[in-house]
Order: sequence, then structure tokens, then C-alpha cells
Amino acid sequence: MSDGDEEPTESEETDAPAPDEPEAEEPANAPEESADTDAEATDAEDDSGEEDAGEDDVRAAERERYEELAADLDAAGEALEAAETEDDLDEVEADLEDIETAIEEADFTDPEEFQPDEEELEEEEEPEELLDFEEELTNELQDLQDDLEEQRGPYGEDVVSEIESAKSTVESTRWTDTGDEQVADAIDAFTDDVSEVLDADVAGDDVAALDAAAEAVTDAELDADDDEAEIATLLEATDTLQSGVDDSQAFNDLSSRQKLQYEGFYDVLNKHKDYPPEWAAVKEWTKRNNAEMVALCMEHFTSGYMEEHCLEAFVRMGNPDAIDVLKEKAQRRNLTAVKALGKTGHPDAVDGVADYIDSDSNPNLQKTALRAVGELGATEYTEDVAQWLVAENEDVRSQAARTLGLLGDTRAVAPLRDVLADDEETEGVRASAAWALYQIGTAEALEAAAEHTDTRSFLVQSEAEKAAAALN
Repeated sequence: MSDGDEEPTESEETDAPAPDEPEAEEPANAPEESADTDAEATDAEDDSGEEDAGEDDVRAAERERYEELAADLDAAGEALEAAETEDDLDEVEADLEDIETAIEEADFTDPEEFQPDEEELEEEEEPEELLDFEEELTNELQDLQDDLEEQRGPYGEDVVSEIESAKSTVESTRWTDTGDEQVADAIDAFTDDVSEVLDADVAGDDVAALDAAAEAVTDAELDADDDEAEIATLLEATDTLQSGVDDSQAFNDLSSRQKLQYEGFYDVLNKHKDYPPEWAAVKEWTKRNNAEMVALCMEHFTSGYMEEHCLEAFVRMGNPDAIDVLKEKAQRRNLTAVKALGKTGHPDAVDGVADYIDSDSNPNLQKTALRAVGELGATEYTEDVAQWLVAENEDVRSQAARTLGLLGDTRAVAPLRDVLADDEETEGVRASAAWALYQIGTAEALEAAAEHTDTRSFLVQSEAEKAAAALN
């Protein structure tokens, strides 16, 4: 038994602090700080991942809506092609208005919102150019709306417009004595036609008679469907009127016209409504594929207006007889002349355009030249074209790919495959590469394109599916 002064046990001696020493404190919150820091980092990563995933979901949903609206536009286009009456066109117009409203209500996000910040990109990495859904749909909608307006009519208002055009020509032109008589005869014949078609009394002299005819057409309230035959007859009469007015002798450009008359330039004219008559003759010579006569007009009428119309006529004809004239214009970097050289499809035209495929300081000229080389089938320039698949300008890259498709050279399969497989390339350029591989059409080319049928790009997928179908 102890008497109260027992010695402490070894355990008690170890655990008890010395009288003069404070108890040791554990480092405050040391483990907790480390845990909190790790948790904050994890939360930040989770938030970033959730944000990226959220953006992907939004973009995917908008793409789905875009494809639905694109399909609606395709259906409206088919309905427009099948339309036969104004009522049919009214239905198409209503559908297009609904689609327009749907596009507005879709409230597509600006694709810039989905682009990563520059600091998030790796060194020398370029951000992918995303398809602007609203812009693509709006452009297609506008094209259909324009086509619908062109398909409407003709209307009584069109007849009135043609009468006003003839009246303007009569009033603004200085006629010779012979011309005055010719104009009066043309107007008399026209008013007789209007009186017969509308069973109306159209009277007056010269301009007054034209005013009376326009008023009679307006009062008739012609319907585009019910009065289609009457409107067609009246439009034919206005064509004859305008031809008569245009053929009447005027002082303007008399010496140049005399030269063209001597060369037989006007011999093709029967009736035309275009003014000046030179343009009407150019159109007729274009139908006859006579490049020599069109070149003759361009020689004598050197205004920018007539020159451009003559060059556009050469584009439509694609006649190799114009190559020499076109090369001269192409030397001045005229885009229409370069385009027309490509349309000739003749090997002699190649040297008139090939020099411009390297004109990277003028992308429009470069694109036009690239297309012309493709249309001319100049496979000797395949490598020169292929190098522009990495051009700085996206449109040039896209046209280079399409030109390779037009050339059909199998040497282009490998570089086109690389462009198509590049996820960092724009959707438009990749789609052009897929189109080009489909155009080349060999098994290797089709297989390269068909590998991308599951891509998230609608444009690329469409071209890839064509290639896959061709393989099957």
C-alpha cells in the first residue's frame, strides 16, 4: 500500500508535459489546407469540363436544328420546281415565310462563341472555322425566294413596264427624219395589237398613244393564271414595239453602227427588246456560236458596258475561236476573260490562265485561274495546283481541291486524303476535298472519301456518302 507519495508510472512520465514546457501544438490546418487546395483544383477541372461539354451539347443541338431546317428548305425547293399556278407559288411562299420565322426563332449562336480562347490553343495552332448555321440557311432561303419571284407571272404589270421602257427610249433618243417615221409606225402597229387583244379603244400619237395603251392594260386587271394567253400576246407585242423603236434610225453611235452594218452584224436581228440593239445582236450571235461577230462588236464598241457583255457572251459560248481575243484581255487580269478561256476547253487556252494560279496577292484572280485550269484538264499543272491546298486564303484552298477533282489526276488522291483527314481544316475545304475525291472516282479515291461518312460535318458527310454509294 502507498502512503500517498507513489512514484508516477513510466507511462505517466512520458505523457505528462514538463512544468516549464508548453504543450506542443499540431500544425494548424496543415492537412486540411492540402485537401482544400486539391479539392479546388478538382472543382475547377470539373467546371471546365462541364463548360466544354455544355458547349458541345449546344452546338450539337443547333446542328440538328440546322439540318432539320435545311431539309425543310430542300422540300420547299422541290415544291417550287413542281409549282404550276400562282396558288402553288403562294403555298411555297407561305412555307418559306414559316421557315424564315423558324430560322429567326432558332436563335443560333454565333460560331465565334464556340471558338477556344487563343491562350488555350497550342503553339501555332489555328482555330477551326465553324459553319455559321444562320448565315447558311438565310442564304439558301434568299436564293429560293429569288427563284420564286422569277417563277411568278408574267403579269399585266410586266406589260406596262415594257411599254414604259419603250416610251423612255422614244423620249430620250434623238431620231433622224427616217427614225421619226419608223418610231411612229412601230407605235401604231403596237396600239392596234393592244386594241385587238383587250377590245379597247387605244388612241393617240406617239408617246400619248403609249400612255393610253399602258392605261388600258392597267384597267384590264389581267390575272396571271386566267389571262395567261392575253398577257403572253401583249408581251410579244411589246417585244415587237421595242424592236421597232430600236431599229429606228438615231444619231447616237451612227458611225460605229454603219461599220457593223457593213460587216453584217445586224443581219441576225428580227425582233428584240434589249437596248441598245448591239446587245440584242450579240445575244443572237451567241446563240449561233459565232465568236467572230461578238469580237467585232467588242472592237467597235469599247465601252465597259459592251465589253463586259461581250466577254460574258464568250463565257456562254466556250468557243475556241475567241482564244486570241480572250488572251489579250486576260493579260490585263480581266477575270471574265480568264473564266471564258477555261470554258473553251481547248489546250491552246492554258497558257492564257496558268500564270495566274500563283497570284496569291489577288485571291479572286487566283481562284478563277485555278478553276479554268481544271476545266481545261491541264494535268501538267496538278502539282502546281496541289501546293495551294495549304494557301492562307480558305477560298483558294477550297478551289484548289475542286480543281484537282476537275483534273481527275490520281496523283492528287494522297494530298486530298490528307486535307479531308485534317480535323483542324475548315468544313468547307474538307467538303471540297471529299467532292474532288469523288470526282476522281478511282477505288482508292472513293475509299479515302468514304472513310468519313460518320463525320460530324454535314457537308463532308454528304460528299463522303456519295463516295460510299459509288463504291457499292
